Formats: sequence, structure tokens, C-alpha cells
Amino acid sequence: MPNGKADSELNLALGVSEEVREKSLSLDVGYLPETRQWELIIKYSGDINLIAEEFNMTVVPLLNQYAIVTISEYLIELLEEHPQIEFIEKPNRIFYEVNIGRRISCINSLQTSQYDLFGRGVIVAIIDSGIDYTHPDFRMNNGQTRILDLWDQVIVGNPPEGFTIGSYYSREDINEALEATSESSRMEILPSFDISGHGTHVAGIAAGNGRASNGTYRGVASESELIVVKLGSSVADSFPTTTRLMEAIDFCIRKAIEYNMPIVINLSFGNHYGAHNGSSIIEAYINDVSSVGRNNIVIGTGNEGTAGGHVGGIIGNAIETIELAVGQYQFAFNLQIWKNFYDRFDISIISPGGTRVGPIPTRLGTQQFSIGPTEIYLYYGEPTPYNPEQQIFIEFFPRNNYVEAGIWQIELVSIDIAVGNYDLCLPSGGVLSIETRFTRPSVDT
Repeated sequence: MPNGKADSELNLALGVSEEVREKSLSLDVGYLPETRQWELIIKYSGDINLIAEEFNMTVVPLLNQYAIVTISEYLIELLEEHPQIEFIEKPNRIFYEVNIGRRISCINSLQTSQYDLFGRGVIVAIIDSGIDYTHPDFRMNNGQTRILDLWDQVIVGNPPEGFTIGSYYSREDINEALEATSESSRMEILPSFDISGHGTHVAGIAAGNGRASNGTYRGVASESELIVVKLGSSVADSFPTTTRLMEAIDFCIRKAIEYNMPIVINLSFGNHYGAHNGSSIIEAYINDVSSVGRNNIVIGTGNEGTAGGHVGGIIGNAIETIELAVGQYQFAFNLQIWKNFYDRFDISIISPGGTRVGPIPTRLGTQQFSIGPTEIYLYYGEPTPYNPEQQIFIEFFPRNNYVEAGIWQIELVSIDIAVGNYDLCLPSGGVLSIETRFTRPSVDT
């Protein structure tokens, strides 16, 4: 039975079959089908090693009593009931974002003789798709690297101390690779590379020293040293997940403390999961560890403000009808509805063909129903220790190839309103067809 200690998406994922999860954009993220285990994020109290022993699970402890755990599916419900477990959240994909740099951020005026701020004595951490460590902008005039540490979470073999995935390379390892006489011998020493170029691009904006352009295209903190983490995925997937991100942040902060240096951590990616109010477990973790050591965590925003992925408002004593356009060749996708738990309003879903389902019963737990060629799974959540809002998580699945195309309607009918706010969010990161969007979106939140 739901007890408020796990997020709604995890509860829905556990309430449907593996076949349904495989069709979803998000429900299978974190699931390891070969071993029937889940990689999950937890907040706990007490001794995590004793909990790990009790549930025979592997644990990567993080700062401030957070952890990444891998646990058998049949034990998750028992883990929820454990008195020392405060909250459990499944991981989600995160998506890279790029933004332009120096001039519009007023950096140039800070690098005059009056201020002379070029990043000396500060570490810049780039958690992203990796880095081209051979690029001149990340090397000093003597050819040696400016990178203190490189953790490639994709390469199997030599994880940093305290972690279980990837391979760690020190400044000495990078310099040895840079001295190699051929590309093949360099790749034998340090085979990490940036396939997409996103991480290298971001690192150049943040900290490139301009050597490749004779100083013309210099980054912001051009005299800083760097720590780089190439994010990996916990399952066979093209996108990294929030579990890998949390481990990367943890690694960077610990390293900065070890060096006794301040650090700026750059996160140029995001997603649309959660209530967008700082209440998810990953947001709580980032807020918590921002007070550990001397760190400043910088998160990019704004790239998807006009993408049609969010609509919100105040319902009052009325009926709100939200239109959702679904593209011609749209595979499975999900929709989150967030509302105040004390507000009561009915939710109905109307297909492009006019078939109505609803009002949907407002009972906690998983519900399933069909509308023409589309299968819908829905989970009514409840307030959690981290969020007083209520989440209704909805998955749309095609019964054949695609979800029914056209204008869907989500109808909200007020019953008893205390606050009246609502927000609806679609997934981000280009996983939807370009035609799938709210017809009258809100750019805020």
C-alpha cells in the first residue's frame, strides 16, 4: 500500500508490467531487467551499511545522508516501510542544454583591471558529456593539462574511491596521454572522449583560455583549473540519469574539499519531472550539499520556455479545459499533473475522437483504462515528506504503433477549492515529436 515515502512515478512503475514499462519514455529508467533490480535514490537516517546488509543491496553513500542504492524489486515495498528510510525516488533522464556565454552575461566588465576576475584559485567543474582533453583551450602554455581530475562514468574499470562505476584519471594520467606520440597510444592511456561535443562546448564557455584562437575566444574563468565528469547511464540508454548526476556532484565537492579550494559546478542540463518547486529528492540533495565546503552550483535554465511543455493556472470555481496536441507519429509519453492536495477537482480525459473517460476516481494507486487505440495508466499520488503537493502521473501508450493523434483534452472540474493552483508538464529534451505540445502553454515555471 502507498505510504507517502516513494514518489508517484516509482509507484506507477512498480504497479505495471515489465512490458508496459519498456514502452514508456520514463517508467523503465533505473530498472535492471537482467537482475530484476532497481537503482534508486534514497534519503535516510542512521547507518546506511546496516540497512544495506538487511536488504542485500549495494549502496553508494552520498553527502548529507543521501544514497544511490541497487535493490531487488520485491524488496522495495519493505524498504519503504523501514523506519530509517525517509524517502525513495526513481531516477529520471536528464538532457543537455547549451546557452551563449560572455557578453550578455556581463562577464567582460568584470575582467578589467578594476576587478581582474579570471578564475585564479578556483576550480570549475564541468559535469556533462565529457571533454576533448587534447583541446588547446584546456592546456597551459607548456602543453600540460589544466584538468585536475577526469571521471568518465562510461569507461569500465577504475572508479574513483567510494564509487562503483566508470574510470578515474588524474592530472598525471592526462599529461601522460598528452605526451603520447600517436592517437592510438594516447587512447590506450586515456580513452575518454566527448561524442556530442556538448561538454567541450560548455567547458569552453565556462573556462576555455583561448589558446586555440590566440585569445580571441576566451571563456569566463580562463585561469581556473578544472574537474570534469563525463556522465554515464545506469542502464542501456542514450541519456544519463539523475543518479549519475548526484554521484558526479558528490565527487566534485569531495575533491574540492580535498584540494582545499572553492569550486563552481556547472550543470547545463535538466528535465521536466517533479513539481518545479525544489521539492524532489534530487533538488533537495543539491540544496543540501550547496552548503558543504565552498561550492557554488550553477544550473542552466530557459531553453524550453516556449516549447509548449507546460501549462498552469488557478482553477477557482470553474471548469478548466487544457488542450494537448499529439503528433501524428507519437510513441508512448507521460504527463504530470500537480495540484494542492487539499483541493478537490475531478479530472476527465477526452480523446481526439470524442471518447471521454472520467471523472477519474480520486483513489490512491494505479488505474488503467483504454480510449480507442490508446492505453492509459494513471497513478494518484499523495503528499510526501518532501512535497505537500499532489502528483497525478499519467502514461499514454499506443495499443498498436502510435498514440492517437489530434487534440486531446484534459478537463478539470472544481469540487472544493482551497488554493486552486495546477500545473501540467510534458517530458523535455526532444523526446516528443515536435507536434506534441500544449496548444496554449505557459512559459513560466
